Amino acid sequence: MLNIIFTRQPCAVDMEGKLHLVALLAAFAFFAHDGGADATQVVYPLSYQVQTPQIALASPQGIRFAYPHEDGVSLVAYHYNINRPLNGVAAGDYNYDVTEPTGNYWVHEKTDINPQIGDTVYYWVYVVYNGVGYQLLEQSWAVPEPTSAPATTTAPTDAPVTNQPVSSTQSPGSGSTPSNGGGGTTPVQCSAYPCDASCDMNTAPCDGLIFNEQFDDFNLDIWEHEITAGGGGNWEFQYYTNNRSNSYVRDGVLFLKPTLTEDNFGEGYLTWGTLSLWGASPANLCTGNAWYGCERGGSADNYLNPIQSARIRTVDSFSFKYGRLEVQAKMPTGDWIWPAIWLLPKHGAYGEWPASGEIDLVEARGNTDLRDASGTSVGVDQVGSTMHWGPFWPYNGYPKTHATKNLANGETFGNSFHKFVLDWTPSDLKFYIDDDLILTVNPPTGFWDLGNFGTEAPGIENPWANSPNKLTPFDQEFYIILNVAVGGVNYFADGLQGTTKPWLNTSPTASKDFYLAKDAWYPTWNADTNNGEDAAMQVNYIKVYANDYTTYHLRDR
Repeated sequence: MLNIIFTRQPCAVDMEGKLHLVALLAAFAFFAHDGGADATQVVYPLSYQVQTPQIALASPQGIRFAYPHEDGVSLVAYHYNINRPLNGVAAGDYNYDVTEPTGNYWVHEKTDINPQIGDTVYYWVYVVYNGVGYQLLEQSWAVPEPTSAPATTTAPTDAPVTNQPVSSTQSPGSGSTPSNGGGGTTPVQCSAYPCDASCDMNTAPCDGLIFNEQFDDFNLDIWEHEITAGGGGNWEFQYYTNNRSNSYVRDGVLFLKPTLTEDNFGEGYLTWGTLSLWGASPANLCTGNAWYGCERGGSADNYLNPIQSARIRTVDSFSFKYGRLEVQAKMPTGDWIWPAIWLLPKHGAYGEWPASGEIDLVEARGNTDLRDASGTSVGVDQVGSTMHWGPFWPYNGYPKTHATKNLANGETFGNSFHKFVLDWTPSDLKFYIDDDLILTVNPPTGFWDLGNFGTEAPGIENPWANSPNKLTPFDQEFYIILNVAVGGVNYFADGLQGTTKPWLNTSPTASKDFYLAKDAWYPTWNADTNNGEDAAMQVNYIKVYANDYTTYHLRDR
Protein backbone atom coordinates (compact mmCIF):
# COMPACT_ATOMS: atom_id res chain seq x y z
CA MET A 1 0.00 0.00 0.00
CA LEU A 2 1.24 3.50 -0.87
CA ASN A 3 0.19 6.65 0.99
CA ILE A 4 1.00 9.99 -0.65
CA ILE A 5 0.73 13.02 1.60
CA PHE A 6 0.94 16.58 0.25
CA THR A 7 1.62 19.07 2.99
CA ARG A 8 1.37 22.05 0.60
CA GLN A 9 0.05 22.33 -2.93
CA PRO A 10 2.49 24.29 -5.10
CA CYS A 11 1.07 26.42 -7.88
CA ALA A 12 1.96 29.56 -9.82
CA VAL A 13 -0.08 32.71 -10.39
CA ASP A 14 0.36 35.25 -13.12
CA MET A 15 -0.50 38.97 -12.87
CA GLU A 16 -4.13 38.28 -13.78
CA GLY A 17 -4.46 35.87 -10.86
CA LYS A 18 -5.03 32.82 -13.10
CA LEU A 19 -3.77 29.57 -11.68
CA HIS A 20 -1.32 27.41 -13.55
CA LEU A 21 -0.18 24.08 -12.22
CA VAL A 22 3.57 24.08 -11.74
CA ALA A 23 3.91 20.48 -10.74
CA LEU A 24 1.92 17.70 -9.21
CA LEU A 25 4.48 16.08 -7.04
CA ALA A 26 4.03 12.40 -6.35
CA ALA A 27 6.31 9.71 -5.21
CA PHE A 28 5.84 6.05 -5.68
CA ALA A 29 7.88 3.76 -3.53
CA PHE A 30 7.77 0.06 -3.87
CA PHE A 31 9.51 -2.21 -1.51
CA ALA A 32 9.87 -5.81 -2.56
CA HIS A 33 9.67 -8.28 0.26
CA ASP A 34 9.59 -11.97 0.18
CA GLY A 35 6.24 -11.96 1.91
CA GLY A 36 4.66 -9.11 -0.13
CA ALA A 37 4.57 -5.36 -0.08
CA ASP A 38 5.10 -3.35 3.09
CA ALA A 39 2.93 -0.29 3.64
CA THR A 40 5.08 2.62 2.50
CA GLN A 41 4.41 6.35 3.16
CA VAL A 42 5.95 9.01 0.94
CA VAL A 43 5.75 12.58 2.26
CA TYR A 44 6.11 15.73 0.12
CA PRO A 45 7.77 17.90 2.75
CA LEU A 46 6.82 21.39 3.86
CA SER A 47 10.15 22.77 2.67
CA TYR A 48 9.36 26.51 2.68
CA GLN A 49 7.19 28.73 4.81
CA VAL A 50 5.98 31.93 3.14
CA GLN A 51 6.65 34.87 5.41
CA THR A 52 4.30 37.78 6.03
CA PRO A 53 5.50 40.73 3.93
CA GLN A 54 6.17 44.10 5.45
CA ILE A 55 3.53 46.62 4.34
CA ALA A 56 3.58 50.39 4.73
CA LEU A 57 2.16 53.49 3.14
CA ALA A 58 4.34 54.95 0.43
CA SER A 59 5.28 58.62 0.18
CA PRO A 60 3.61 60.88 -0.86
CA GLN A 61 0.83 58.34 -1.33
CA GLY A 62 0.32 54.69 -2.22
CA ILE A 63 1.32 51.38 -0.71
CA ARG A 64 4.57 49.43 -0.47
CA PHE A 65 5.09 45.67 -0.02
CA ALA A 66 8.51 44.28 0.90
CA TYR A 67 9.30 40.58 1.16
CA PRO A 68 12.72 39.58 2.57
CA HIS A 69 15.09 38.03 0.06
CA GLU A 70 16.88 34.75 0.65
CA ASP A 71 18.76 32.33 -1.55
CA GLY A 72 16.32 30.22 -3.55
CA VAL A 73 13.59 32.82 -3.95
CA SER A 74 13.18 33.76 -7.63
CA LEU A 75 9.77 35.45 -7.77
CA VAL A 76 7.33 37.13 -5.39
CA ALA A 77 3.79 38.01 -6.51
CA TYR A 78 1.37 40.26 -4.63
CA HIS A 79 -2.40 40.15 -5.17
CA TYR A 80 -4.57 42.59 -3.25
CA ASN A 81 -7.79 44.54 -2.86
CA ILE A 82 -8.60 47.54 -0.70
CA ASN A 83 -11.65 47.16 1.55
CA ARG A 84 -12.85 44.07 -0.31
CA PRO A 85 -11.98 40.57 0.96
CA LEU A 86 -9.90 38.39 -1.31
CA ASN A 87 -10.72 34.70 -1.02
CA GLY A 88 -8.29 31.94 -1.78
CA VAL A 89 -6.24 32.52 -4.90
CA ALA A 90 -8.74 34.80 -6.60
CA ALA A 91 -7.40 37.65 -8.71
CA GLY A 92 -7.21 40.95 -6.88
CA ASP A 93 -7.88 44.43 -8.13
CA TYR A 94 -4.08 44.75 -8.16
CA ASN A 95 -1.81 41.86 -9.20
CA TYR A 96 1.93 42.24 -9.60
CA ASP A 97 4.87 39.91 -10.13
CA VAL A 98 8.22 41.07 -8.78
CA THR A 99 10.87 39.24 -10.78
CA GLU A 100 14.03 40.55 -9.15
CA PRO A 101 14.93 41.75 -5.66
CA THR A 102 15.88 45.31 -4.85
CA GLY A 103 18.65 45.13 -2.30
CA ASN A 104 17.57 42.61 0.31
CA TYR A 105 13.84 42.78 -0.44
CA TRP A 106 11.33 41.97 -3.16
CA VAL A 107 9.65 45.35 -3.29
CA HIS A 108 6.39 46.36 -4.95
CA GLU A 109 5.21 49.96 -4.69
CA LYS A 110 2.05 51.44 -6.19
CA THR A 111 1.70 55.20 -5.85
CA ASP A 112 -1.39 55.93 -7.97
CA ILE A 113 -3.71 54.68 -5.23
CA ASN A 114 -4.28 56.37 -1.88
CA PRO A 115 -5.18 54.06 1.03
CA GLN A 116 -6.53 55.95 4.03
CA ILE A 117 -6.23 55.38 7.76
CA GLY A 118 -8.73 52.67 8.71
CA ASP A 119 -8.77 51.03 5.27
CA THR A 120 -8.05 47.31 5.10
CA VAL A 121 -5.81 45.79 2.47
CA TYR A 122 -6.76 42.17 1.73
CA TYR A 123 -4.00 40.23 0.03
CA TRP A 124 -2.28 36.97 -0.70
CA VAL A 125 1.33 36.29 -1.63
CA TYR A 126 2.88 33.78 -3.99
CA VAL A 127 6.59 32.92 -3.71
CA VAL A 128 8.69 30.71 -5.98
CA TYR A 129 11.36 29.00 -3.90
CA ASN A 130 13.83 26.59 -5.51
CA GLY A 131 11.54 26.35 -8.53
CA VAL A 132 8.41 25.47 -6.55
CA GLY A 133 5.53 27.85 -5.80
CA TYR A 134 4.11 28.50 -2.32
CA GLN A 135 1.19 30.62 -1.14
CA LEU A 136 0.25 32.70 1.87
CA LEU A 137 -3.52 33.10 1.55
CA GLU A 138 -6.31 35.31 2.92
CA GLN A 139 -4.20 37.89 4.67
CA SER A 140 -5.15 41.43 5.67
CA TRP A 141 -3.44 44.62 6.82
CA ALA A 142 -5.19 47.63 8.32
CA VAL A 143 -3.79 51.07 7.58
CA PRO A 144 -2.74 52.23 11.06
CA GLU A 145 -3.18 55.51 12.86
CA PRO A 146 0.14 57.40 12.98
CA THR A 147 1.85 57.12 16.35
CA SER A 148 4.11 60.12 15.90
CA ALA A 149 4.08 63.45 14.18
CA PRO A 150 4.75 63.50 10.45
CA ALA A 151 8.07 64.68 9.13
CA THR A 152 8.52 68.38 9.61
CA THR A 153 9.60 70.79 6.93
CA THR A 154 12.43 72.04 9.08
CA ALA A 155 15.70 70.15 9.10
CA PRO A 156 19.09 70.73 10.68
CA THR A 157 21.09 73.46 9.01
CA ASP A 158 24.02 71.10 8.66
CA ALA A 159 23.83 68.01 6.49
CA PRO A 160 23.21 64.89 8.59
CA VAL A 161 25.82 62.91 6.64
CA THR A 162 28.81 64.14 4.68
CA ASN A 163 30.47 62.11 1.94
CA GLN A 164 29.02 58.84 3.13
CA PRO A 165 26.70 56.54 1.18
CA VAL A 166 23.33 55.68 2.64
CA SER A 167 22.83 51.95 2.98
CA SER A 168 20.46 49.73 4.86
CA THR A 169 19.55 46.11 5.29
CA GLN A 170 16.10 47.13 6.49
CA SER A 171 13.06 47.02 4.26
CA PRO A 172 11.53 50.25 3.03
CA GLY A 173 8.86 51.21 5.50
CA SER A 174 10.12 48.95 8.26
CA GLY A 175 10.22 49.86 11.91
CA SER A 176 9.39 48.62 15.38
CA THR A 177 7.55 50.06 18.33
CA PRO A 178 8.73 49.05 21.80
CA SER A 179 6.57 49.49 24.86
CA ASN A 180 7.18 52.55 26.96
CA GLY A 181 6.10 50.76 30.08
CA GLY A 182 2.92 52.75 30.42
CA GLY A 183 0.67 50.83 28.08
CA GLY A 184 1.42 53.11 25.12
CA THR A 185 4.19 53.39 22.55
CA THR A 186 7.01 55.80 21.90
CA PRO A 187 8.57 56.61 18.53
CA VAL A 188 11.78 54.73 17.93
CA GLN A 189 14.94 55.62 16.09
CA CYS A 190 14.83 53.77 12.78
CA SER A 191 17.73 53.03 10.50
CA ALA A 192 16.35 53.65 7.02
CA TYR A 193 14.18 56.10 5.12
CA PRO A 194 11.30 56.00 4.31
CA CYS A 195 10.13 54.90 7.74
CA ASP A 196 7.10 53.28 9.26
CA ALA A 197 4.69 55.49 11.18
CA SER A 198 6.07 54.06 14.42
CA CYS A 199 9.42 55.76 13.80
CA ASP A 200 10.51 59.13 15.08
CA MET A 201 9.80 61.33 12.09
CA ASN A 202 11.66 64.31 13.51
CA THR A 203 15.13 62.80 13.45
CA ALA A 204 17.39 61.48 10.72
CA PRO A 205 17.03 59.32 8.75
CA CYS A 206 13.24 59.40 9.07
CA ASP A 207 13.21 63.08 8.34
CA GLY A 208 15.07 61.67 5.37
CA LEU A 209 16.98 64.76 4.41
CA ILE A 210 20.45 64.48 2.95
CA PHE A 211 20.24 67.85 1.18
CA ASN A 212 18.10 70.73 2.43
CA GLU A 213 18.45 74.10 0.73
CA GLN A 214 16.08 76.66 2.26
CA PHE A 215 17.92 79.65 0.73
CA ASP A 216 18.42 81.43 4.01
CA ASP A 217 21.41 82.89 2.20
CA PHE A 218 23.17 82.40 -1.13
CA ASN A 219 25.65 79.68 -0.19
CA LEU A 220 28.35 79.77 -2.87
CA ASP A 221 30.08 76.81 -1.26
CA ILE A 222 27.09 74.82 -2.53
CA TRP A 223 26.13 76.71 -5.69
CA GLU A 224 28.70 77.30 -8.43
CA HIS A 225 27.88 79.78 -11.17
CA GLU A 226 28.47 78.60 -14.71
CA ILE A 227 30.16 81.23 -16.83
CA THR A 228 29.74 80.67 -20.54
CA ALA A 229 28.11 81.96 -23.71
CA GLY A 230 27.94 78.50 -25.31
CA GLY A 231 24.19 78.07 -25.06
CA GLY A 232 24.32 74.33 -24.38
CA GLY A 233 24.36 73.41 -28.06
CA ASN A 234 21.00 75.12 -28.60
CA TRP A 235 22.54 78.47 -29.58
CA GLU A 236 20.45 80.11 -26.89
CA PHE A 237 20.36 83.90 -26.73
CA GLN A 238 21.71 84.36 -23.20
CA TYR A 239 25.13 84.11 -21.69
CA TYR A 240 25.60 83.02 -18.09
CA THR A 241 27.56 84.99 -15.53
CA ASN A 242 27.94 85.56 -11.79
CA ASN A 243 26.15 88.85 -11.19
CA ARG A 244 23.72 89.80 -8.40
CA SER A 245 21.48 91.41 -11.01
CA ASN A 246 20.77 87.90 -12.27
CA SER A 247 21.11 85.59 -9.25
CA TYR A 248 20.33 86.51 -5.66
CA VAL A 249 18.51 85.41 -2.53
CA ARG A 250 15.94 87.48 -0.70
CA ASP A 251 13.52 86.50 2.09
CA GLY A 252 14.30 82.81 1.74
CA VAL A 253 13.78 82.69 -2.03
CA LEU A 254 16.34 82.26 -4.81
CA PHE A 255 15.82 84.46 -7.87
CA LEU A 256 17.34 83.68 -11.28
CA LYS A 257 16.46 86.63 -13.52
CA PRO A 258 17.37 87.43 -17.14
CA THR A 259 18.36 90.99 -18.05
CA LEU A 260 19.55 92.76 -21.20
CA THR A 261 23.25 92.49 -22.04
CA GLU A 262 23.26 96.13 -23.17
CA ASP A 263 22.11 97.17 -19.69
CA ASN A 264 25.57 96.09 -18.57
CA PHE A 265 27.77 97.02 -21.54
CA GLY A 266 25.91 99.86 -23.23
CA GLU A 267 23.81 100.37 -26.33
CA GLY A 268 25.24 98.95 -29.53
CA TYR A 269 27.60 96.58 -27.75
CA LEU A 270 26.03 93.53 -29.39
CA THR A 271 27.29 94.57 -32.82
CA TRP A 272 30.86 95.61 -32.01
CA GLY A 273 31.86 94.33 -28.56
CA THR A 274 33.96 91.36 -27.54
CA LEU A 275 32.46 89.18 -24.83
CA SER A 276 35.45 87.63 -23.05
CA LEU A 277 34.59 85.26 -20.23
CA TRP A 278 37.97 83.57 -19.75
CA GLY A 279 38.43 85.00 -16.26
CA ALA A 280 41.54 85.13 -14.11
CA SER A 281 40.68 83.63 -10.72
CA PRO A 282 38.99 80.40 -9.61
CA ALA A 283 35.72 82.23 -8.96
CA ASN A 284 35.34 83.71 -12.45
CA LEU A 285 36.90 81.22 -14.85
CA CYS A 286 34.91 80.30 -17.93
CA THR A 287 33.18 76.96 -17.31
CA GLY A 288 32.35 76.00 -20.91
CA ASN A 289 34.34 76.78 -24.04
CA ALA A 290 32.27 74.65 -26.44
CA TRP A 291 30.33 76.59 -29.11
CA TYR A 292 32.56 79.64 -28.60
CA GLY A 293 31.51 79.79 -25.00
CA CYS A 294 34.48 81.65 -23.53
CA GLU A 295 34.88 84.42 -26.08
CA ARG A 296 32.77 85.90 -28.86
CA GLY A 297 32.89 89.01 -31.00
CA GLY A 298 29.85 90.90 -32.24
CA SER A 299 29.14 92.18 -35.74
CA ALA A 300 26.27 93.68 -37.72
CA ASP A 301 24.96 90.19 -38.57
CA ASN A 302 26.30 88.07 -35.72
CA TYR A 303 24.97 89.77 -32.62
CA LEU A 304 26.49 88.88 -29.29
CA ASN A 305 24.19 87.10 -26.86
CA PRO A 306 21.62 89.82 -26.14
CA ILE A 307 20.54 88.42 -22.74
CA GLN A 308 22.52 88.11 -19.50
CA SER A 309 21.30 85.41 -17.10
CA ALA A 310 22.34 82.83 -14.51
CA ARG A 311 22.91 79.09 -14.30
CA ILE A 312 24.06 77.50 -11.04
CA ARG A 313 24.98 73.92 -10.18
CA THR A 314 26.11 71.58 -7.40
CA VAL A 315 28.63 69.58 -9.48
CA ASP A 316 31.43 69.91 -6.91
CA SER A 317 29.30 70.16 -3.76
CA PHE A 318 26.43 67.66 -3.97
CA SER A 319 25.51 64.70 -6.13
CA PHE A 320 23.27 61.70 -5.49
CA LYS A 321 22.06 58.44 -6.95
CA TYR A 322 18.52 57.32 -6.10
CA GLY A 323 16.28 59.15 -3.68
CA ARG A 324 13.54 61.74 -3.71
CA LEU A 325 14.16 65.23 -5.10
CA GLU A 326 11.56 67.83 -4.13
CA VAL A 327 11.59 71.44 -5.34
CA GLN A 328 9.09 74.21 -4.75
CA ALA A 329 9.41 76.87 -7.42
CA LYS A 330 7.60 79.51 -9.45
CA MET A 331 8.27 79.73 -13.18
CA PRO A 332 9.09 83.05 -14.92
CA THR A 333 6.55 84.86 -17.07
CA GLY A 334 7.74 86.58 -20.25
CA ASP A 335 7.95 85.74 -23.93
CA TRP A 336 10.68 83.31 -25.00
CA ILE A 337 12.01 82.69 -21.46
CA TRP A 338 13.04 79.06 -20.85
CA PRO A 339 13.58 78.04 -17.20
CA ALA A 340 14.83 74.61 -16.16
CA ILE A 341 15.50 72.58 -13.02
CA TRP A 342 17.41 69.48 -14.04
CA LEU A 343 20.23 67.02 -13.39
CA LEU A 344 23.34 65.85 -15.21
CA PRO A 345 25.70 62.99 -14.34
CA LYS A 346 28.69 63.97 -12.24
CA HIS A 347 30.85 61.65 -14.32
CA GLY A 348 30.23 60.63 -17.91
CA ALA A 349 30.31 56.95 -17.03
CA TYR A 350 28.88 55.89 -20.39
CA GLY A 351 30.23 58.59 -22.68
CA GLU A 352 29.23 61.97 -24.02
CA TRP A 353 25.67 63.32 -24.00
CA PRO A 354 23.19 61.73 -24.14
CA ALA A 355 24.88 58.39 -23.45
CA SER A 356 25.28 59.16 -19.73
CA GLY A 357 21.77 60.59 -19.42
CA GLU A 358 19.99 63.78 -18.44
CA ILE A 359 17.01 64.21 -16.10
CA ASP A 360 14.83 67.30 -16.56
CA LEU A 361 12.65 67.69 -13.47
CA VAL A 362 10.83 70.67 -14.95
CA GLU A 363 11.06 72.96 -17.97
CA ALA A 364 8.65 75.65 -19.12
CA ARG A 365 8.12 78.43 -21.65
CA GLY A 366 7.34 81.87 -20.27
CA ASN A 367 4.87 82.98 -22.97
CA THR A 368 1.29 83.61 -21.90
CA ASP A 369 -0.08 82.97 -25.41
CA LEU A 370 1.64 80.08 -27.17
CA ARG A 371 0.01 77.01 -28.70
CA ASP A 372 1.10 74.04 -30.77
CA ALA A 373 -0.50 72.90 -34.02
CA SER A 374 -3.25 71.04 -32.14
CA GLY A 375 -4.19 74.15 -30.20
CA THR A 376 -2.75 72.92 -26.90
CA SER A 377 -1.16 75.66 -24.84
CA VAL A 378 2.60 75.26 -24.50
CA GLY A 379 3.20 78.50 -22.62
CA VAL A 380 3.62 79.25 -18.95
CA ASP A 381 0.48 77.28 -18.05
CA GLN A 382 2.33 74.12 -19.09
CA VAL A 383 5.44 72.43 -17.67
CA GLY A 384 7.19 69.26 -18.74
CA SER A 385 9.44 66.53 -17.35
CA THR A 386 11.87 64.68 -19.61
CA MET A 387 14.72 62.17 -19.62
CA HIS A 388 17.37 62.23 -22.37
CA TRP A 389 19.27 59.07 -23.26
CA GLY A 390 20.85 57.46 -26.30
CA PRO A 391 24.12 55.96 -27.55
CA PHE A 392 25.30 59.27 -29.01
CA TRP A 393 23.82 62.40 -30.58
CA PRO A 394 21.54 62.58 -32.56
CA TYR A 395 20.15 59.26 -31.27
CA ASN A 396 18.05 60.40 -28.31
CA GLY A 397 15.03 58.49 -27.01
CA TYR A 398 13.57 61.39 -25.02
CA PRO A 399 10.12 61.36 -26.76
CA LYS A 400 9.45 58.05 -24.98
CA THR A 401 10.27 59.54 -21.59
CA HIS A 402 8.51 62.90 -21.70
CA ALA A 403 5.26 64.19 -20.21
CA THR A 404 3.59 67.55 -19.63
CA LYS A 405 0.96 69.03 -17.36
CA ASN A 406 -1.29 72.00 -18.12
CA LEU A 407 -3.19 74.13 -15.64
CA ALA A 408 -6.77 75.22 -16.30
CA ASN A 409 -8.97 78.23 -15.60
CA GLY A 410 -6.33 80.83 -16.38
CA GLU A 411 -3.88 79.54 -13.78
CA THR A 412 -0.19 79.42 -14.70
CA PHE A 413 2.99 78.10 -13.18
CA GLY A 414 4.16 81.71 -13.01
CA ASN A 415 1.32 82.85 -10.74
CA SER A 416 2.31 80.89 -7.66
CA PHE A 417 4.72 78.30 -6.30
CA HIS A 418 4.31 74.65 -7.28
CA LYS A 419 5.93 71.43 -6.09
CA PHE A 420 8.00 69.30 -8.45
CA VAL A 421 9.14 65.84 -7.34
CA LEU A 422 11.32 63.06 -8.70
CA ASP A 423 11.20 59.64 -6.99
CA TRP A 424 14.19 57.63 -8.21
CA THR A 425 14.88 53.98 -7.36
CA PRO A 426 16.84 51.21 -9.10
CA SER A 427 13.53 50.07 -10.60
CA ASP A 428 11.99 53.25 -12.00
CA LEU A 429 11.79 57.03 -12.01
CA LYS A 430 8.52 58.81 -11.22
CA PHE A 431 7.80 62.48 -11.80
CA TYR A 432 5.14 64.39 -9.86
CA ILE A 433 3.77 67.91 -10.21
CA ASP A 434 1.76 69.09 -7.21
CA ASP A 435 1.50 65.43 -6.12
CA ASP A 436 0.06 64.43 -9.49
CA LEU A 437 2.03 61.57 -11.06
CA ILE A 438 2.67 62.61 -14.68
CA LEU A 439 5.42 60.21 -15.78
CA THR A 440 6.73 56.79 -14.80
CA VAL A 441 9.83 55.49 -16.56
CA ASN A 442 10.40 51.76 -16.10
CA PRO A 443 12.01 50.15 -19.16
CA PRO A 444 11.37 46.40 -18.79
CA THR A 445 14.66 45.36 -20.39
CA GLY A 446 16.62 48.61 -20.34
CA PHE A 447 16.91 51.79 -22.36
CA TRP A 448 18.68 50.18 -25.32
CA ASP A 449 15.60 48.10 -26.06
CA LEU A 450 13.22 50.91 -25.15
CA GLY A 451 14.90 53.12 -27.75
CA ASN A 452 14.97 50.29 -30.31
CA PHE A 453 18.45 51.47 -31.21
CA GLY A 454 19.53 48.07 -32.52
CA THR A 455 16.96 48.41 -35.30
CA GLU A 456 17.01 52.16 -35.83
CA ALA A 457 20.80 52.37 -35.98
CA PRO A 458 22.11 48.91 -36.87
CA GLY A 459 25.79 48.37 -36.28
CA ILE A 460 26.25 50.92 -33.49
CA GLU A 461 27.48 49.69 -30.14
CA ASN A 462 25.40 49.68 -26.99
CA PRO A 463 27.27 51.88 -24.46
CA TRP A 464 25.32 50.27 -21.60
CA ALA A 465 25.90 46.63 -22.60
CA ASN A 466 28.32 45.88 -19.76
CA SER A 467 26.09 47.22 -16.99
CA PRO A 468 23.82 44.78 -15.16
CA ASN A 469 21.43 47.56 -14.10
CA LYS A 470 18.11 47.97 -15.84
CA LEU A 471 18.09 51.75 -15.46
CA THR A 472 21.54 52.32 -16.96
CA PRO A 473 22.60 55.09 -17.62
CA PHE A 474 20.51 56.38 -14.72
CA ASP A 475 22.48 54.35 -12.20
CA GLN A 476 25.13 56.97 -11.44
CA GLU A 477 25.27 60.05 -9.24
CA PHE A 478 23.76 63.19 -10.75
CA TYR A 479 24.05 66.83 -9.69
CA ILE A 480 21.47 69.63 -9.67
CA ILE A 481 21.31 72.54 -12.14
CA LEU A 482 19.07 75.61 -12.05
CA ASN A 483 19.01 78.05 -14.95
CA VAL A 484 16.97 80.56 -16.93
CA ALA A 485 17.69 80.48 -20.65
CA VAL A 486 16.11 82.55 -23.42
CA GLY A 487 15.22 81.49 -26.96
CA GLY A 488 17.57 79.29 -28.93
CA VAL A 489 17.00 77.13 -31.98
CA ASN A 490 15.47 73.99 -30.45
CA TYR A 491 13.01 74.44 -27.59
CA PHE A 492 10.73 77.00 -29.27
CA ALA A 493 9.62 75.23 -32.43
CA ASP A 494 8.90 77.09 -35.64
CA GLY A 495 5.19 77.22 -36.42
CA LEU A 496 3.92 77.77 -32.89
CA GLN A 497 0.67 79.75 -32.78
CA GLY A 498 -0.29 82.74 -30.67
CA THR A 499 2.65 85.05 -30.01
CA THR A 500 4.57 85.61 -33.24
CA LYS A 501 8.05 84.14 -32.99
CA PRO A 502 10.53 86.68 -34.41
CA TRP A 503 13.21 84.21 -35.58
CA LEU A 504 13.43 80.90 -37.41
CA ASN A 505 15.43 78.04 -35.97
CA THR A 506 17.16 77.69 -39.32
CA SER A 507 18.18 81.36 -39.50
CA PRO A 508 21.94 82.09 -39.40
CA THR A 509 21.05 85.39 -37.68
CA ALA A 510 18.57 84.06 -35.12
CA SER A 511 20.02 86.05 -32.22
CA LYS A 512 19.86 89.30 -34.23
CA ASP A 513 16.32 88.57 -35.44
CA PHE A 514 15.23 87.98 -31.86
CA TYR A 515 16.76 91.16 -30.49
CA LEU A 516 15.45 93.40 -33.26
CA ALA A 517 11.94 92.42 -32.11
CA LYS A 518 12.65 93.59 -28.55
CA ASP A 519 9.77 96.06 -28.63
CA ALA A 520 7.39 93.11 -29.01
CA TRP A 521 8.72 90.71 -26.34
CA TYR A 522 10.52 92.82 -23.75
CA PRO A 523 7.34 94.50 -22.41
CA THR A 524 6.03 91.03 -21.47
CA TRP A 525 8.92 90.70 -19.00
CA ASN A 526 7.56 93.59 -16.91
CA ALA A 527 11.09 94.83 -16.27
CA ASP A 528 9.83 98.03 -14.60
CA THR A 529 7.49 96.24 -12.16
CA ASN A 530 8.58 94.47 -8.96
CA ASN A 531 12.24 94.76 -9.93
CA GLY A 532 11.51 92.75 -13.05
CA GLU A 533 10.96 89.61 -10.95
CA ASP A 534 7.97 88.39 -12.95
CA ALA A 535 10.63 87.23 -15.44
CA ALA A 536 12.64 85.41 -12.75
CA MET A 537 12.48 81.78 -11.79
CA GLN A 538 11.94 81.75 -8.04
CA VAL A 539 12.90 78.75 -5.91
CA ASN A 540 11.63 78.41 -2.35
CA TYR A 541 13.44 75.22 -1.37
CA ILE A 542 15.23 72.14 -2.67
CA LYS A 543 15.21 68.92 -0.65
CA VAL A 544 16.67 65.49 -1.34
CA TYR A 545 15.58 62.51 0.74
CA ALA A 546 17.46 59.24 0.87
CA ASN A 547 15.94 55.84 0.25
CA ASP A 548 17.42 52.39 0.88
CA TYR A 549 19.53 52.58 -2.27
CA THR A 550 20.86 56.13 -2.11
CA THR A 551 24.49 57.06 -2.44
CA TYR A 552 25.60 60.68 -2.36
CA HIS A 553 28.42 63.12 -1.80
CA LEU A 554 27.91 66.38 0.06
CA ARG A 555 30.74 68.79 0.69
CA ASP A 556 30.99 70.41 4.10
CA ARG A 557 29.38 73.81 4.11
